Amino acid sequence: MKNTSNHQTPFNFKLLYRRTALIIYDIISVVAASYLALVMRYDLRFTGIPHYFLEPITRFLIINIALTLLVLYLFKMYHSLWAFAGETELQNVVISCVISAAINGVGLQFFRVTDRAVPHSYYFLYAVILIAFVFVSRFSYRFFRGLKHKKLNRNNNISVMVIGAGEAANMIVKEIVSSNFSTMVIRCIIDDDRGKWGRFIQGIKVVGGRDKIIESADIYGIDEIIVAMPSISRAEMTDILDICKETSCKLRALPGVYQLVNGEVSVSKLRDVEVEDLLGREPAEIDLESILSYVKGKKVLVTGGGGSIGSELCRQIASHGPSELIILDIYENNAYDIQQELINRWPELKLTVLIASVRNTNRMNRIFERYKPEIVYHAAAHKHVPLMEASPNEAVKNNVFGTFKTAMAAATNDTKRFVMISTDKAVNPTNIMGASKRICEMIIQTLNKHYPTEFVAVRFGNVLGSNGSVIPLFKRQIMEGGPVTVTHPDIIRYFMTIPEAVSLVLQAGAYARGGEIFVLDMGKPIKILDLARNLIRLSGYREGEDIKIEFTGLRPGEKLYEELLMEEEGMKETSNRMIYIGKPIELDQDIFFNSLKRLKEASKKETDDIRPLIKEMVPTYNYNEQGIK
Repeated sequence: MKNTSNHQTPFNFKLLYRRTALIIYDIISVVAASYLALVMRYDLRFTGIPHYFLEPITRFLIINIALTLLVLYLFKMYHSLWAFAGETELQNVVISCVISAAINGVGLQFFRVTDRAVPHSYYFLYAVILIAFVFVSRFSYRFFRGLKHKKLNRNNNISVMVIGAGEAANMIVKEIVSSNFSTMVIRCIIDDDRGKWGRFIQGIKVVGGRDKIIESADIYGIDEIIVAMPSISRAEMTDILDICKETSCKLRALPGVYQLVNGEVSVSKLRDVEVEDLLGREPAEIDLESILSYVKGKKVLVTGGGGSIGSELCRQIASHGPSELIILDIYENNAYDIQQELINRWPELKLTVLIASVRNTNRMNRIFERYKPEIVYHAAAHKHVPLMEASPNEAVKNNVFGTFKTAMAAATNDTKRFVMISTDKAVNPTNIMGASKRICEMIIQTLNKHYPTEFVAVRFGNVLGSNGSVIPLFKRQIMEGGPVTVTHPDIIRYFMTIPEAVSLVLQAGAYARGGEIFVLDMGKPIKILDLARNLIRLSGYREGEDIKIEFTGLRPGEKLYEELLMEEEGMKETSNRMIYIGKPIELDQDIFFNSLKRLKEASKKETDDIRPLIKEMVPTYNYNEQGIK
């Protein structure tokens, strides 16, 4: 197609000047190399050189210059961006100069004046000298440019310590050292391998092992620590970070070993160290085959699909090849966000996104009648404890009867498996949210006895980074300069990352036979105060000096610790050491459904205090009447 634009690219005189200067320099280099090689052969005594060696060099010089310039041109010695020259450019310099030396050797054979040829050492010296000249001309630009950059940014440098002296660290150090734009300056490297102590990587010294972290941070005035050990175990990472956080330096790390495998190690891939890195245990082991075998080729519906847990369920389900993924959510913005993400990541996925409330009986029935989902993950619920304490009827309407209506729609439309997301707050609940979830578990176990659908619940604790969790709140408070608010110095919670929890939910769903309450092993409980302190330190601040911690008191319905199992449930192991099964609790179904009917009527009438009725249904529910407004 003909270009009708009148715009013409202006002639680049600066580039012409640079290339002309390089050509002139290379001409001088060839001349100098030709004679210097002979001078060096004769111990720097020019007068001692026989004329029958000088004459062929002189006669062949013009041709040698022309051929050498041609070789240098073919090896892109006039086209490369020398500010970013690396190994490839260095190889091209060496190879082109060696070829020039070979051409010189052949040419001198034709121009010699006697039977005596130029000494063999001449050709080697010629090649070495020419390589030196060409190397200096090309790589000196990068060197002086780097010095200029460091001088300009001398007052804006960030002193960096790198932990790790392996391949990943080498790549990070190389990029920072060679960059003309980074304001980071690497002062030292830490590695536990004694064989590396005292050695250098890209000119940076390995000063010692992890016992030197705090000392070196002080000696070198370190502002930022980069953990460049992508293959390290979670436990070892925790040990190192426990030391690093005492330095008040900002901490960053590589995402994982796959970055190294894919050759993606770079400064841009560094991430801030998060509280998740301090959990102190390895990520959950997942049997992907068992998940794939029952999700692949199935129609899957996720309620609350735009929330923290729901959206991660959608991501992981999409990666396991369902025949169709149906996302249902009442909040359109969240639903839209996960829809666009899945379309971008899995363009071949058959995806349906619906806006609906699980409280709407007709809407839920119509959806199940039309789409006939084979597997349902029910994640739609009100989960915020203090808000539900202030609006208990809404917790009942949404959690209890939203679950009941969705479960009944599944049961009457041939859904094979229904997995409800529950919570550790359902165990001996002290709040409306937890009690409502316990009733949901009772609904699930009861319906499982009357319908062919396999109804199960999966119970776990808090997930790091979910909507409404303490971590986003703490981060926001730190960004605003504090204070960080903790309800009680002794409050503890079980924590797991969102991807871990969802992977275990999927696997628990694969184990389901109907009626089980699956309980996820959340590891050891963590003090919220420790989370706050760690997050302050990981952000590069000092607790009490830069950021203060304030205790605000337990909120309505909140307790100091959560439990995962009720005592009367017992516990049964599965093939996954992180998934257990709680024994179903027997209940009188007639009394239960009667109570459920009364609860529905009470919530519709907006009863002032629905708690006594819930207490009848959930005997383990304990609430503070004085705290109720």
